Amino acid sequence: MRVLVIEDNPKIADAIQSGLTEHGFAVDVSHTGFDGEELAVLESYDVILLDLMLPDRDGIDVCRNLRRRKVTTPIIMLTALSATEEKIDGLDAGADDYLTKPFEFDELLARIRALLRRGEATESRVLKCDDLELDLYTRVAKRGEKSVELGNKEYALLEYLMRNQNRVLSRVQIGEKVWDMNFEPTSNVIDVYVSSLRKKIDRGFDRELLHTIKGAGYRFGVIDESAGL
Repeated sequence: MRVLVIEDNPKIADAIQSGLTEHGFAVDVSHTGFDGEELAVLESYDVILLDLMLPDRDGIDVCRNLRRRKVTTPIIMLTALSATEEKIDGLDAGADDYLTKPFEFDELLARIRALLRRGEATESRVLKCDDLELDLYTRVAKRGEKSVELGNKEYALLEYLMRNQNRVLSRVQIGEKVWDMNFEPTSNVIDVYVSSLRKKIDRGFDRELLHTIKGAGYRFGVIDESAGL
């Protein structure tokens, strides 16, 4: 999952970026409203964390402009102001949630998870594919009776693949969602992580779940050999 943080305080931005990265998110940071708005329009994000008080413009204006520009990405407003009027203004501008500083990082994670679940009412905390399960809260994977230890990026890659089962995903699509804006498309880093993940979740099992589609990318799921798929 990919998150954009628009926050002018470097210490706060760095802390959020570090914490989210440790939990498997790809994180981009902008310290100004204008740059943040352009990133949100040009790049693909799952959640935007938007500070209300930015040095060059008001966060509410950024939020309002994003909605005018047809950016539908969920937005959590961050602010040191706790007045009800400020919250109403932010929500009326198109924000999906509001979090007052200072906040506990666990609460921020919970708010993000809640936004990601919207529109997916049937989704539980566990993603499943065949005999593989991924707990989104503990970030523990289990295939059959075997627990699988995952690094941060391996977890992020597996989560994205399991959320898009049976779809052919290109390297560009994977890079946009699992890596940040500094990802180099010509790098072989995706292939390296796919290979590492495949060893952990497929090696030693009868059915492979992670498939390479030559010339197209990767597909995650059970392939029915009898159907010629």
